Amino acid sequence: MVAFVRPHGDEMRLRVVSHFADVVCAAEDPAIIAIDMPIGLPDRAGPGGREAERLIRPLLGERQSSVFSVPSRAAIDARDYSEACSVALATSDPPRKVSKQTFNLAPKIREVDAVLRDDAALARRVFEVHPELAFWRLNGERALGEPKRVKSRPYPAGLALRRTILARAGLDANAAAPAGAGDDDLLDALACAAVARRLHAGTAQSFPNQPQLDAFGLKMAIWS
Repeated sequence: MVAFVRPHGDEMRLRVVSHFADVVCAAEDPAIIAIDMPIGLPDRAGPGGREAERLIRPLLGERQSSVFSVPSRAAIDARDYSEACSVALATSDPPRKVSKQTFNLAPKIREVDAVLRDDAALARRVFEVHPELAFWRLNGERALGEPKRVKSRPYPAGLALRRTILARAGLDANAAAPAGAGDDDLLDALACAAVARRLHAGTAQSFPNQPQLDAFGLKMAIWS
């Protein structure tokens, strides 16, 4: 799901899309794209993933489990789970397999990676974000005390907390989620939109402060 917003004001368009290219080619012609998807894949994975993941986890308190460790590019490129685990073991230190959740995300990661590698100008305006880090920033750099979900179900108190935080940022978190998206998807999309506004204004912060580049020149950083 994607939320299109302007740098200022409350105009907002919500849409469920199937592919990253649908956002890039949208009629709204976004100047900045903030996406909850890994950008910049390491040749080898260190303990805890990339530096970006290692830096933001301690900030998120009990929400840090939502930050998964990005495996090597070769592991992401594997086409079945057994191969992905084998490659991940060979390209990580200490050796670590790929989780099922990460493997299931791999096609989307490859899709974003391919588009950005093919278009350097586009890559300069597409930034990796993480919703919980976005909420941390919106909440005065404090970790949120309530989860969005409990036992895989939406948690009303956690959703209400995030709506309040987004409302303070001038985003309409009470809007109806479009068909095919849940309330938590809407809140995450709006949190990403809040980071996009800061990126546009030049006030966003990256983790790490000086991002490393992957083998294809893509920055490995998470922004807030």
